[in-house]
Amino acid sequence: MADLGARDLLERIADALDRMAPPAASPIDLSSGDAFIWDGTAPRAIAAFDPTDIDLLTGIDTQKARLLDNSKRLAKGHAAHDVLLWGSRGMGKSALAKSVIRTLQKQGEDIALVEAPSDHLETLPALFELLAFARRRFVLFIDDIGFSEDSNEPRTLRSMLEGGASQRPANVRLYVTSNRRHIVPRQMSEQDDPVNPRDAVDDQLALSDRFGLRLGFHAASQDDYLAIIARYAEAHGLEFDREDALLWAKQRGSRSGRVAWQYIIELAGRAGKFLA
Repeated sequence: MADLGARDLLERIADALDRMAPPAASPIDLSSGDAFIWDGTAPRAIAAFDPTDIDLLTGIDTQKARLLDNSKRLAKGHAAHDVLLWGSRGMGKSALAKSVIRTLQKQGEDIALVEAPSDHLETLPALFELLAFARRRFVLFIDDIGFSEDSNEPRTLRSMLEGGASQRPANVRLYVTSNRRHIVPRQMSEQDDPVNPRDAVDDQLALSDRFGLRLGFHAASQDDYLAIIARYAEAHGLEFDREDALLWAKQRGSRSGRVAWQYIIELAGRAGKFLA
């Protein structure tokens, strides 16, 4: 009887532990789904991938056309570049990267976006292994990347882009946004470094050279800013006053697509409308 009691106790403990343990995560299906996010250990699907409609992105027509063309090549299995989108904050770099993928998906292309935070670069080889076995094309999107002066991550990223053991697979291209043209900041101290100062600078600048396509996004002129507002206002059935729109930008110290969208939200609020 003692043995039966002990066995019953062990079974109840095992049942309790099973209930406490989370269920094993099922492997995600990368062959379907519009967009995913990488958390450093596993990708998970983004439930509602609904970026800004590409037709609403104003003042960046050249960048839009070139990125859409490159992405279409990738989707069709043709030669395509890794892309660096650099420049002023709030001018649509990340919005464009996402909207071109959604545009191609609506056209029936089998391509998906995988977003990876910039602080998970060391884990990307594991992600590449997963993506390499999926029978579709992917854009690996890294937003607002930047490195400290003594970081080793620039060399890690260079290895992924070209020639390293952790090189990204053929069905994947990297789309990276940065506020700096060369990603890594150039410090004045580099010019005074007595040990191969030119080599130190060249080593850092070599990272941006690994991107076959580099698209610059510059601060909006007054006309561009007003054109962006006009486009958004028309799409959402709103009216705006030119001087009021300029005052909004002046109070925020900048003119950009982001500031323009914030003004549209303000207009919608004044009019009692909801914007998703």
